[in-house]
Amino acid sequence: MTYTQQDKLNEEASQVKAATRALAYASTDQKNDALAHMASAILANQDQILAANKRDLEQAAQHNLDQAFVDRLTLSPDRVRAMTNAIHEVIALPDPVGEIDHAWLRPNGLKVAKQRIPLGAIGIIYESRPNVTSDAAALCIKSGNGVILKGGSAAFHSNLAIYEAMREGLAQSSLPKKAQGALGFVRTTEREAVKHMLTLSQHIDLIIPRGGHSLISFVTEHSRIPVIKHDRGVCHTVIEGSAIAEQVDRIVLNAKTQRPGVCNAMETLLVLENAVQPHLGRVLQALADAGVKLHLCPVSMEVATTELNLNEQMIQDADSDSYATEFLALELAVRVVKDLDEAIDHIETYGSDHSEALLSQDWHLIQRFQREVNSSVVLINASSRFSDGNQLGLGAEIGISTSRMHAYGPMGLRELTTTKFVVQGEGQIRE
Repeated sequence: MTYTQQDKLNEEASQVKAATRALAYASTDQKNDALAHMASAILANQDQILAANKRDLEQAAQHNLDQAFVDRLTLSPDRVRAMTNAIHEVIALPDPVGEIDHAWLRPNGLKVAKQRIPLGAIGIIYESRPNVTSDAAALCIKSGNGVILKGGSAAFHSNLAIYEAMREGLAQSSLPKKAQGALGFVRTTEREAVKHMLTLSQHIDLIIPRGGHSLISFVTEHSRIPVIKHDRGVCHTVIEGSAIAEQVDRIVLNAKTQRPGVCNAMETLLVLENAVQPHLGRVLQALADAGVKLHLCPVSMEVATTELNLNEQMIQDADSDSYATEFLALELAVRVVKDLDEAIDHIETYGSDHSEALLSQDWHLIQRFQREVNSSVVLINASSRFSDGNQLGLGAEIGISTSRMHAYGPMGLRELTTTKFVVQGEGQIRE
């Protein structure tokens, strides 16, 4: 990274920090107007955005990037419309800034309250999904936070086109001019830019990385700024014997095949021994028919080869690496476990604190699973694909935090704020 590029990044971060102070005091109406203009500008510039995306896709083809990566990178008119719809959903959400979370009266008459405030200037470092550019910008501005965006090199032209459209929208809005600079962008693809960005603690208050394990590791190793990790999703679905067959089939297929290249897709299927006879064979056949390559434990391998006679090219033996892998593709690890205790032990050993689902009608086991599994999202009789801020009613999301900090799981507006103490007295002094 050249000195000039470092200088530009320093200047960009400094401007975002200065504008963040003004944004923190903007009214809800001003922030919503800014978001509305940003959404309109994205639609108005759709042709330019799709042309930039085409350029990125051509480069992806030249580098033979895998299909899951290309799917996350690809934009279409429908996906552009979805981006603007997500911004309008954020507009419709209550503004958390200024809310009183809790208030109480002390014996000496002091009134104590905790009031929500923005986190400050946030650095978002992400990889191939261009919609993160608009999602992150909308959530940060609505919650009063400045943001500096650093997308991956594979999506650079798409991200830049979306960013420039949003800046155009901001300039046309009623947001105070001093606050309009709270949206920043790192205009280089050099990896060194990330490393330098992680040193700018005087300008950036929090780093949120979204991407693969190597990116998360790099950020946590080099950052001088607090980090909320949005790590890989080794998500599990557990089938228990009392589960309803129709629900099992629909949920398992949805969790693995609806969009396999995203972090909330199921990567390991755990089958309790009491579910083998009623469910395992049928589920394996359905997965194989859907084109899913299966990494099988000895019990599930025996079922696959003796009862189902599945294509040998679609099955292989599972090992510890299989259980720890985020495939992000039509691949799945399958393991038969003795009981719920062994299933929970497996999740604790191989999971990534992302999302886990239990399919069961046994109320006692459901209660145990909810109490004892401490991943960021726990689902009962539902697909792990619902582990998503939009699906859970948060509007767009910054990502899914796997750090057990003030935010854990999908991060929406409220998770982008913290609280300060506000104390009101009537002349009290401490004795």
